[in-house]
Amino acid sequence: MVSLPVHNQAGQQVGTYELDLDEIAKGVNKQLLHDVVVMYEANRRVGTARSRSRGEIVGSTKKLYKQKGTGRARMGPKRSPIRRGGGHAFAKLPKDWSYRLPRKAIKLATRMALLSKFQDNQVTVVDTWSVAEPKTKVVVQALKALGVGDKSCLLAVDGQSPALVKSARNLQTVTVSTAADLNAYVLLHQRQLVLTKAALDQLRRKPAAEAAG
Repeated sequence: MVSLPVHNQAGQQVGTYELDLDEIAKGVNKQLLHDVVVMYEANRRVGTARSRSRGEIVGSTKKLYKQKGTGRARMGPKRSPIRRGGGHAFAKLPKDWSYRLPRKAIKLATRMALLSKFQDNQVTVVDTWSVAEPKTKVVVQALKALGVGDKSCLLAVDGQSPALVKSARNLQTVTVSTAADLNAYVLLHQRQLVLTKAALDQLRRKPAAEAAG
């Protein structure tokens, strides 16, 4: 059982949060985390690289000149791969690099990534994130007050917050996500995790819900 300090957006401690880390995960399997992150990276890969083969090059298929009698080296058509402007001998074609690991492994990796954040003291709990209107300055000031303004941050909230998303989208090192959309790649990509009490409550309820399902 750990006792986490809870802060407000001004950086002041307003309470504590009692959490049993076993509710998140029993341990961290680095190999599983690596496999899942590689999967997410592969799924983000855009396999649209393409080049034209000799059959797709515009031009005649006739030999440029006869085989013998000219005193020059043998030469085929202008579309030959050995000529400038010719087609590729082994042309690149669009390729789908995506694949999928078992669903249970992905869910477990997400919880292990979350546990690793607590183990590395990279979690900041806030009572709530309230943004009246889209303003980047509000998010910047809050992160500085929480002492994480100079780090890459993942802001996890319990529900959709369009104003918060618009306020943070100009910050290259800040990402906003709901607790339901968290995954191992998003959690490990950012250095610091800043989440609300409601989001943490939602993550604690998840194992029971998954077991029931």
